[in-house]
Parts: sequence; C-alpha cells; structure tokens
Amino acid sequence: MESVLGRYRNLIILVGVLFLQVLGLAVQVKRGSNETQDTRLIRIWAVDGLAPFERSLVRIENGTGNIWHNYFYLRGVRTENRALKEQIEQMRLEQVRLADDAAQAHRLQALLAFKQQYVAKTVAAQVIGSSGSDLSRTVYIDKGSDDGIKRDMAVITADGIVGKVLLVYPSVSQLLLINDQSSGVGVILEKSRLQGVLRGTGNGEVTLERVMSDEQVAPGESVLTSGGDRIFPKGLPVGTVTKVGQGKDLFLSIKVKPATNLSKLEEVLVLVEKQQQEAMAEGTGHVRAADILAARLPSVPDKPAQPADAAAGVAAQSAKPASGANANPKPAGTAATGSAHLVSGAGPKNAAKLTSGAQKTAGSGAAAPGSEPPASVNPPGEAKPVQAKPAAPPPSTPPVNPQTPPDQSSPN
Repeated sequence: MESVLGRYRNLIILVGVLFLQVLGLAVQVKRGSNETQDTRLIRIWAVDGLAPFERSLVRIENGTGNIWHNYFYLRGVRTENRALKEQIEQMRLEQVRLADDAAQAHRLQALLAFKQQYVAKTVAAQVIGSSGSDLSRTVYIDKGSDDGIKRDMAVITADGIVGKVLLVYPSVSQLLLINDQSSGVGVILEKSRLQGVLRGTGNGEVTLERVMSDEQVAPGESVLTSGGDRIFPKGLPVGTVTKVGQGKDLFLSIKVKPATNLSKLEEVLVLVEKQQQEAMAEGTGHVRAADILAARLPSVPDKPAQPADAAAGVAAQSAKPASGANANPKPAGTAATGSAHLVSGAGPKNAAKLTSGAQKTAGSGAAAPGSEPPASVNPPGEAKPVQAKPAAPPPSTPPVNPQTPPDQSSPN
C-alpha cells in the first residue's frame, strides 16, 4: 500500500488539488438569469447525481408496498370472504322475513280498508327572504296562488319536512317552519312507535311532546311523520332524537334535531297534491275486505247428494199420517191401483191381462179415494190403446173420534 502511494503520490496530490478547485468553483459559480433565482453549481450537480438513486429507491419502495398489499393481505381475504358470505345469508333471511311481514301488513291493511297517502305532485320554490324576527320562524318563497299554492300545504325537501304554508299571495307565499312556537306536527318514533307532537321553542329548537315518562326513548332514534295532522303524509323524515329528559306533568322532554338545516334553506318543495288510495294485498288485485275476510273464515262442507229412491221414501214417510186413529180404512178397491203400478214393470202379455183386470175392478166402483187412473198399455196385437175408465168417488166417511171408546161389538 505504501509503495502505491509513494509511486503515485504526485498524481494523487494533483487529482486532489484539481478536485478542490472544481469544488470551489462549483460553490462560487451560480447558474441562472436572475440573482434571486440563481442556483449554485454544486447544488445542481448534487441533485443530478442523487436523483437516479432516489428514483430507484422510490421504485423499490412502491414495488415492495404493492407486493405487501397484493400478496400478504390476501391471506386474510378468505376469512373476510367467509364472513361476508355469512352476512349475506343472514341478510337474505332477514329480507325474506321482512317481505313476509310486509305482505301480511298489506293483507291486514286491505282487510281494514286502510287508506294510504302518497306525494303525487310538488312545486319547486326558492327561498327569497325570512321574517327577520327571533320570535317568528318564517320564510318567504317565490311561488304563490298563481302557481297553485294554497294555505296549510306541506313544505318538504329531499332531507325531510320543513313546515307548512302560512299565508298565500299571488306570487309570494309565507312558510311557517317546524321550529316555530306556534307550529305543530304529528310524529311517530320509528322503533318504539310512540306518537307525539313536534313543536318549536323560543330559542329555535325542536322538541317532542306528549310522550309519557314511563316510556323508553333512546337518543339517536329516528322521528317520522304520523299523518295525524292531515298536512304531512305518513312516513316522511323529521329528525333524530338528541336528548331525553324528564319534563312536566308526567311527560318526557325530548329534543329533536331536524333532518333539514332550517337556517340554510335555499330550495324547497311544496306538496300541492296528495294521492290517497286503499291498501291492497299483493297479488290479489282489487279485492274487497269482506271477500278477504270470507276467504279466511272456516266454511261449512256441502251436504252429500241423496239417491232418488231414498228421496222418494222420505217424501212418502212425510206424507203418511202421524196417527192411525184418524186414518180411513183401506177399501178393497185399492187392488186397481196396485195393478196399475204393476203394469209398468210387466211384459207385453202380462201387461194386457193386468189392464183388463184393472178395468173390471174400476167398473165395480171400489177404487181407492184419490187414486189416479191406471196407465194405458198397448198390447202387441191392437192398434188403439186401452184406457181405464175413471172410478166413481167413494162416499165420504166421517173421521173416527179418538176420544170415543171403540165399539165392543165390532170385530178387531
């Protein structure tokens, strides 16, 4: 090592001196047109020399970061994917349950002829001024009666309700905001389904009144319109419960933050038309509530059909007298009626014999009272039908009195 330094000592000293001179020149020399923007040459050289190394370090760092995020983070993706799948399955089950509850609610609403209100038509308006008083929370819009605006119409925004129309002029209308002391809105809590009245206070806050102190109301619960004031349709967002405390007269003091920033109103929507229709069950179309109720009630099964022979026997039993004391004795001439009935089931030859026998019996005048003439039967060898002559009516017989004792001399 000493031999190399001794041999090239002069050269090394020369190189060192030249380097120091160049370094001194680089420190003293400036590059640039203006003195304020001039940069020393040594700084330029340093930047040009270190820039490639810095670019390489940045590229290596970015590549390492990409590898870390794209590869090592994939180790937890499978677990996260499994958890997301379980969450999706739970949400599907919840969706099915909610759909079933919604369908049941539609059926019950249709059963009770429940009427629903919807926002049918709105008119957009721009806020052009305010009342300028701390006691009155009112604003003015650039729409009036010429645009179809009427008093007590609901005023809303995309975030929630704002108030109602207080006074109407031809081209301007005055709105009463919900944070005014004289305002009142029927509302309902979304989860607990408690109803109350939303009113404003003197300092511009909004409170919920008429909620009993024994009820449980949690901060953060959403407040919706109940539709009981006949101004706002049911279900519009009103605000969120911020504070719950004990109020006066066994009521809670509930503060509500409005869903709309009432101090920065620019554009509003005036509800000029509300659509009201009866709720219908899904998939049933226009069905009356009575029809739905009748379909759900138990029905009486139909009576089974009786055969013709059994029906004829029941009719004969109903026509038979209840007591045998008042019945007339059967005359001997009833054989004609029996022979007439036998004709219908006999053959051609037997039918002719039976018919002649029936004529002889009818001629003797012993026909049964009220009996019909026998049916005519055509023998095979005759052209004209044989008709039976009507029998003479029998003499009337007085009814037997059941109270009179029977005659001892009469045969049994």
